[in-house]
Amino acid sequence: MLKEHNGKKKILVVDDEPRIRDLLRLILEARGFLVDEAENGGEALKMFSASGPDVVILDVMMPGIDGFECCRRIRALSSCPILMLTAKGEDYDQVEGLESGADDYIIKPFTPMVLAARIQALLRRSGQSGGGGRFGNLEIDPDAREVRAGGETVPLSRKEYELLAYLAENNNISLSRDQILESVWGYDYLGSSNTVDTHINRLRTKLGACGSYIVTLRGYGYRFEVHA
Repeated sequence: MLKEHNGKKKILVVDDEPRIRDLLRLILEARGFLVDEAENGGEALKMFSASGPDVVILDVMMPGIDGFECCRRIRALSSCPILMLTAKGEDYDQVEGLESGADDYIIKPFTPMVLAARIQALLRRSGQSGGGGRFGNLEIDPDAREVRAGGETVPLSRKEYELLAYLAENNNISLSRDQILESVWGYDYLGSSNTVDTHINRLRTKLGACGSYIVTLRGYGYRFEVHA
């Protein structure tokens, strides 16, 4: 079943420091994610059951239920990707985190670029990062590789589908033509970046009213966004 977060992935941030939660929210929302926050392990477990996040970012050192125990309890309920983000950088701490069920471990301080890349890698490994979901009146089904606009199936070529899925996967993120070309056509593609514009025009035509979700950034590239 496709998740309904208006096409966005939801991240549950668990940290007892408001400053860290605010920083993570700023980084993640700028990259198109929805963010829920919990300040301790007990609150995190309740929110996890209620909101069904796509990824959990979990601090280790918290009062009450610490990050390791919280991770074990979440893992007993779900295979949701868990990223531990903590100042505890000793090898045995990382081993305990991974043995508790975490999928990855980042030591503070961290850079926004590395954090975002790790999250996308977790989503890819869990099969969630295929650009699938509902975006307004547009539905992308990565399992069937089908696209429906306004409930009607839209026939797309393989490359048109891959382009749309990539744009949707990076929902609300501004992408340059070169980024799109390298990600969809590959680093060894020898053609012109004009091929991106050509495929975008075809997509817009085929998607009808939903084609307006692909926004042109003059002199730069494109951004996929669903209008309210």
